[in-house]
Amino acid sequence: MSSSIDLKEAVRRSIQTEKNAMDFYTRGAAMMQNPEAKKVFELLAREEREHAEWFYNVYPGDDINFDAFMSENPDDGSEWLGELRGVDVKEFNERKAMELAMQKEQQLAEHLRAMAAKIDDPEIKKIFEKNATSTDHHYQIIESEYARLMGMVHETDINTFVRE
Repeated sequence: MSSSIDLKEAVRRSIQTEKNAMDFYTRGAAMMQNPEAKKVFELLAREEREHAEWFYNVYPGDDINFDAFMSENPDDGSEWLGELRGVDVKEFNERKAMELAMQKEQQLAEHLRAMAAKIDDPEIKKIFEKNATSTDHHYQIIESEYARLMGMVHETDINTFVRE
């Protein structure tokens, strides 16, 4: 990215994306019936806020108040929240929410890596790469909880099943 205006906009959009992800996980957690699944989504919401702060800390502008920005009402039109819009809590399907979350995390990790490849500023590039790695970790957390919810063999149980 050659101009600082492009870089500023890219970081600003990344802050917004992380906020949208945080709002998705917060809303999803509120809809969860399973206590363990709820805890996973609450953890992910906290981590998405932290990711937004990583971007905010390298944001080349002074036009955002982080706490005020993160406290704004969720953007129901966002890609992250669009899927949850209008879902009745009684019809909420945790499996579908986790499938959607895994898909979104995978797409976000790819996007973050693609953005990092275009950025010359080493400090900002590092944040995009760090965030991509953390996003991969989110995918793994969700995948593990999904397996548990679906009654699949959990990776920590593999040795038990292999030995038997």
